[in-house]
Amino acid sequence: MSLQEYADLALQVDKTVLLCCLGLATVFLLALQLRKALITRQKLKSIPTVGSSGIIGSWIDAFRFDYHAREIVEEGQRMYGSIFKVPLLDGWTVVVSRAEKINDIQKSSLEELSSMAYSEDMDYTFGRSARVDPYHFEVVRGALTRNIASCFADVQDEIKAAFKDNIPMTEGAKTNNVFEILSPIFTPRRRSIAKTEKFLGDTIRERMHQQNVYGKDWPGKPNDLVSWLLDITYVNGKRRSVKNHCDRVLILNAGAIHATSMTLTTTLYALATHPEYAEILRDEVEAIIYEEGCTKSAMGKMIKLDSFLKEAQRLYGNTGVFGMQRTTRKDFVFSDGTVVPAGVHIVVAALSTHTDEDIYEDPLEFKPWRFSEKRKQEGEGFRHQMATTSLDFVFFGHGRPACSGRFFTVNELKALMSYVLLNFDVKLDKFPTPVWHYEIQMPNTTSKVLFRKRVRTP
Repeated sequence: MSLQEYADLALQVDKTVLLCCLGLATVFLLALQLRKALITRQKLKSIPTVGSSGIIGSWIDAFRFDYHAREIVEEGQRMYGSIFKVPLLDGWTVVVSRAEKINDIQKSSLEELSSMAYSEDMDYTFGRSARVDPYHFEVVRGALTRNIASCFADVQDEIKAAFKDNIPMTEGAKTNNVFEILSPIFTPRRRSIAKTEKFLGDTIRERMHQQNVYGKDWPGKPNDLVSWLLDITYVNGKRRSVKNHCDRVLILNAGAIHATSMTLTTTLYALATHPEYAEILRDEVEAIIYEEGCTKSAMGKMIKLDSFLKEAQRLYGNTGVFGMQRTTRKDFVFSDGTVVPAGVHIVVAALSTHTDEDIYEDPLEFKPWRFSEKRKQEGEGFRHQMATTSLDFVFFGHGRPACSGRFFTVNELKALMSYVLLNFDVKLDKFPTPVWHYEIQMPNTTSKVLFRKRVRTP
């Protein structure tokens, strides 16, 4: 045998050994996953199943869930009430509803239930560090919320510029795809960070230098997101890098723009479909702005507009079938004694909660003043605001992990809607059928709203 033939044979043997090793590793991993699935299924045996609980049948039902999520969850509630489980492609998910069980989730500790563990898939989009060290949420809860009033004039300027660019103030009517105007453009993460560093890098480096020389509260320090991020990382060297701060700016922008654009789109659809309510809202907005100007304080007094926004999200909002997603970090026991083992997803049936006839009168009817009427009752003024989370309104979640930016979002939405009401008449023949993406309900992106410059009467 020649040296070349020997080398070719050795190479062939190496390939065979490698393929065998890969095959054995695959079989081993599949066996581990199967064992884990069997153990979890056994521990969840006491919780009723929608569909099949068998291995093959549950996989088939998991694929079916991607296209029939709403119907499956509604079926579960009709058959089993406040708790049941459904198979998803990544494992079993326990679905709960009703105040008692939602309250159990709300009161749970971080050692029991984790919202961060549920969002592990986001590691591939935003990076692992943003999940395990989400200090940007502290900025939203703290500095952003405290500075809504001081930044409100800048928000107004942005709103005017956005409408001028996309819906010019012309005498004729303009039909526009609202979702395309408002929706963010997502690009691959590394490329996005590189672009952001090119745009913000020098600014961040200069402000780091000012902090290093003059301290945290250096003279002339701007009051904006970059400064807030630098403040919260001032004594933590691991967090303190240009790349890290650019990453957090992108994450916050993506979350804020995506959620607000869909919420505003839904509200505009509701207003355009029900133009009979526009004049009532307009009268409220005009009277308050005449007295106070377009300020955060003025937004807080727009009770009817707040109710309209909240009702639009209750009935048409983009929460989808699930809300308050958590993962059990250890065996979790509900107050009725039901046990959910560690490593299992628990979610609230959000859409079903928002359309529960035991909670809401005529739940499938759009009643724009539903919540403003409730706020007239003694002691109920705060509880029924849009930004206030509760056991029967989980649009922003509920409890400790509730959306930290909801106060800014609600004020921004009111400012946007105020601008529309004061400057345009909007029209849409029929409320567009929402689009379902797996378990998430989203506004129909193909619908067009007619905007006409408002003719002011003397």
